[in-house]
Amino acid sequence: MDRTDPTRAATVDAGTLRALVDSGRAPRLLDVRTPAEFATAHIPGAYNVPLDLLREHRDELRRHLDEEVVLICRSGARANQAGRALAAAGLPHLRVLDGGMLAWEKTSAPVRRGTPRWDLERQVRLVAGSIVLASVLGSVLVPGLKWVAALIGGGLTVAALTDTCAMGMLLGRLPYNRGAGCDLDGVVAQLRGDTGRQG
Repeated sequence: MDRTDPTRAATVDAGTLRALVDSGRAPRLLDVRTPAEFATAHIPGAYNVPLDLLREHRDELRRHLDEEVVLICRSGARANQAGRALAAAGLPHLRVLDGGMLAWEKTSAPVRRGTPRWDLERQVRLVAGSIVLASVLGSVLVPGLKWVAALIGGGLTVAALTDTCAMGMLLGRLPYNRGAGCDLDGVVAQLRGDTGRQG
């Protein structure tokens, strides 16, 4: 575990988490990616609690998370954001899967796979890159369009400095990324065990 940064939850590496899962002592696994990303590939036994839903309803979710929790996303960035939100709600024993699903898959650990979809970070790169390219090319005819490219560049800089991404949050709300069953009642029912694990 790593506690060098007090604003981040402790981490657990993929090998240690796999050993806990294999031994039957797995903590509660919360995957904070979008439902589409979760459906593409996730750790068996994990619950999908998208980051925006978790942040908005952290106090309600906190009441259903009274045990050790490991937060999972693609690389660890969104899981750290979720960790800060749940820590602010008073949840102890939080850990983040160091390196996220990318690290988990590198260990050849079990993964439940579904229909492949682009992860949120890839979607952000496509949208941001397309806007910048169109703005630069369009600025040949309409010089003011170069400022759109500058605005996107500024937004990406702020996203890197604050470890948040407004464009990612907006894209995460699109129907393509949401799925049909992504609501607070459904997530709480699963956490209570009313419908069993998603895994």
